[in-house]
Amino acid sequence: MRLSTLILPVRRWSEGGREVWQRAEELGFHAAYTYDHLSWRTFRDRTWFGAVPTLTAAAGVTSRMRLGTLVTSPNFRHPVTLAKELISLDDISDGRITLGVGAGGNGFDATALGQEPWAPRERADHFGEFVALLDRLLSEDVVSHEGVHYSAHEVRNIPGCVQRPRLPFAVAATGPRGLNLAARYGQAWVTTGDPKVSNGGGTPAESHEAIRGQFERLGKACADQGREVADLQKIMLTGFTPDRPLDSVDAFVDFAGHHAELGIDELVLHWPIADSLFEADVAVFERIATEGLAQLAAR
Repeated sequence: MRLSTLILPVRRWSEGGREVWQRAEELGFHAAYTYDHLSWRTFRDRTWFGAVPTLTAAAGVTSRMRLGTLVTSPNFRHPVTLAKELISLDDISDGRITLGVGAGGNGFDATALGQEPWAPRERADHFGEFVALLDRLLSEDVVSHEGVHYSAHEVRNIPGCVQRPRLPFAVAATGPRGLNLAARYGQAWVTTGDPKVSNGGGTPAESHEAIRGQFERLGKACADQGREVADLQKIMLTGFTPDRPLDSVDAFVDFAGHHAELGIDELVLHWPIADSLFEADVAVFERIATEGLAQLAAR
């Protein structure tokens, strides 16, 4: 089990932004991720910075911890320009970048560029072409592509990623088309649990069972792609299930144990933010970061 954190881009770099990324590395987190949104839910009218510049700055003040997005989506990104930024970011970080990527949803990002929100089938169509083209752009020196949604004309991406053949993809998916993308292109798969359980007032046990079902569907998708499901890392972004792992170290250890049994091998905890969905006791959070996995191993 690995333990990582997610730092929302809500702090000015000169007013605590730098320190929180440095503190994440000091606490020993495997990775620190950030959201790649233009704005998000209750933070729409609050401070919110861009993911790529934030990760670039974080790369400059850390040296060991992996960095990445959870997640980037096609809602306002184009594979050609994104690939250039990712190759640059991978170079600046000396090969520490993971691209978390998902289909996106109907939030603010979906209409910020003046378009109508995509229907679920349209989102899946964009997502499939987006990931496939990114895969080529990040692993080939010259790429041309004429697709339904995206085109690339003799695009050069030299020298390519530090990580070879390209930086890893962590594909967030629960539906059949997304799981097939994870099985085909992903080095990791990401889940946040089942929103039907969480939004419907479900219990932790019901959430665990829903995630078990996601694992079964992921296994089938891998089999369809001729791939072993064990080849993928399984990442869970916490904070969206009925569980409360940040209430105490014991609560975290119980939570981590249940999800390790399901097959999760990396848990991502949101860095606490006051007056938000992610409010938590910072002292308890830091104890979880430094003691939680050791207590889990000792069970």
